[in-house]
Amino acid sequence: MGSQRTGKASGGSLSMKTSNKLKRQSLYVTQKKETGKARHEQRHRRRREEAKDPELRRIRLENNQPASIDKKRIWDEGDDDTLGSVVNMAALKRRRMEEAEAAESRMTDGADEEAADGDDLDSMLGSDEEMKDDEDEDENEEEDEERMEKNRRARAERTPSVAPSATSTNMDLTPDSLSTQFKHLFADEPLQVPKVLVTTSINATIHQEAQDIAALFPNTTYIRRSAHFHGHKYSIREIAKFAKNRGFTALMVIHEDLKKPYTLTIVHLNSEVADIGPTLTYSIRGYQPGKALLGHGNPTNHYPELLLNGFQTPLGLLAAKSLYTLFPAKPELSGRQVVTWHNQRDYIFVRRHRYIFREAKATEKNVVGTDGREIEGLKGIRAALQEIGPRMTLKLRRVDKGIGRAGSEGEDALKWEWKAKMDKVRTRFNL
Repeated sequence: MGSQRTGKASGGSLSMKTSNKLKRQSLYVTQKKETGKARHEQRHRRRREEAKDPELRRIRLENNQPASIDKKRIWDEGDDDTLGSVVNMAALKRRRMEEAEAAESRMTDGADEEAADGDDLDSMLGSDEEMKDDEDEDENEEEDEERMEKNRRARAERTPSVAPSATSTNMDLTPDSLSTQFKHLFADEPLQVPKVLVTTSINATIHQEAQDIAALFPNTTYIRRSAHFHGHKYSIREIAKFAKNRGFTALMVIHEDLKKPYTLTIVHLNSEVADIGPTLTYSIRGYQPGKALLGHGNPTNHYPELLLNGFQTPLGLLAAKSLYTLFPAKPELSGRQVVTWHNQRDYIFVRRHRYIFREAKATEKNVVGTDGREIEGLKGIRAALQEIGPRMTLKLRRVDKGIGRAGSEGEDALKWEWKAKMDKVRTRFNL
């Protein structure tokens, strides 16, 4: 039987208004060429206009900002800065400074009104001492105004960038609640040179992977856990006490699953006076050794530079401070090595690179920012990177007061724990 299709299709497109297949294909190709030509002409016309007036490019880039999940991120309202609250510490500190300045200005205005009322009751002829006091008050007011103006300029410089995921972590934003709970970790005393003991779970087979992860941290010692049938199987608590008595500042335990690194546990041993803790447990995903990376480099024994990006909440500052204490405070710049811990959407991307600065080629354009303007100080300079590895992605799962789940005692033993319901809202992040 013949086809029962009608003579013309009901589609709104030009290529669908004929029942002839060959003609329909030809119309579709013609329509696609015309659309592409119009877009091409519009793009070139816009390029010529922006070359004459760069301000047009800046306005276009500002208006065409993609609506990413990071920009839709929601925060908790209020001034709660305890562990687990999702509050932007930079914005909270800025708001508190503004409230303090507003309260100070109200007090100053009230004092001025009281002084004006008192002057009306006094005689119009003042003594020399009163005139001197008035001059001192005027000088104090000028100093207060200068200080307030200086604070406003400082706040303007600390305005968050367009890409908040690339902002460096400011340890000065640590709230008092964290400093009280973890006194040794957030102590004002200079950090001692870290000394880390790295081991694995019992009967582990990922010794090479564990050594590669240990190489990320300077001054590390890797020791295999005995799996002999007649050997004593030491617990994490016994290993932590052993390491603390021998001058180690942190203990790192790497667990495996399906012969791959699966969990990373960091136990802070602290000084002889302070108790052991806290313990931060991360899950490991996407582990790749350095030799599996294309064009990878070989590490050296220099102390690397440390980059901590995107940690904004109290919990994020705790994780950043925990990682900060594992690296020496004075990197060796001659090694030109940098270890990056980049937090984005509660996933911490770990990378290690070697860098070198070189002159830009004649065909390379200058580096521009998100607003389309060239960044000052980077004209004619390029940074070449070579990844060393290993590469992995971490996610914080729990924070314990003492030595892990079994070594913490008391009602506040568990400080924070990740739960599946926390990912129900896609625009809410914990770090």
